[in-house]
Amino acid sequence: MATKRKIRTDEIKVKKKKKRMRKSVLFLIVVSIVAFLIIFFVVLFEYVFPPTKGSVAKREKQEVVLYFSDMNERFLVAEKRYVPKEESVEGQAREIVKALLDGSKTKLVNTFPEKVSLESIKIDDKKTAYVSFDNNLTQFHPGSSASEMTTIYSLTNTLIRNINGIKKVKLLVDGKEVESIKGHIDTRHPFSMKKEMLAPGSREG
Repeated sequence: MATKRKIRTDEIKVKKKKKRMRKSVLFLIVVSIVAFLIIFFVVLFEYVFPPTKGSVAKREKQEVVLYFSDMNERFLVAEKRYVPKEESVEGQAREIVKALLDGSKTKLVNTFPEKVSLESIKIDDKKTAYVSFDNNLTQFHPGSSASEMTTIYSLTNTLIRNINGIKKVKLLVDGKEVESIKGHIDTRHPFSMKKEMLAPGSREG
């Protein structure tokens, strides 16, 4: 009887040992699978969404000065704004013009019609910026010498004030030279900064 009891006890011990081993093996398998899946998805995420150079810089903001019109369309008034910081001069100019097209946040008079879109900005070696808008500029502009002046010089003064690499600004429509926006001010030549257009208190810099 003792021998049978011992044999049975040994069998139970062996079964328990095997059961523990199976649990250990199963645990190791589960851990390995989880670790593999984590590594797989991390690698997959980096492959699908690779980190881009300058992505941190694009999240940075830069303070700029935009010029909008006063109520009488006589002077341009400065308005500070924060825009995304870009690495290239043309990229920075693009962000500034976009902010100008978005309009004033302090109840000044906007100098561009709402539907106008920026097409491109190119800067040549003479530091002249060629700024092209879609034809909504000429189609929806209200006209008059005063409003055309504020449009031209809000753009010109804003770009020259904020970007050292720009000395003159030429306005284009659909990438082409136009005689004027609405028949009053000749736009066939580049414009320089005109401080006389700036309201008192907006002439710093």
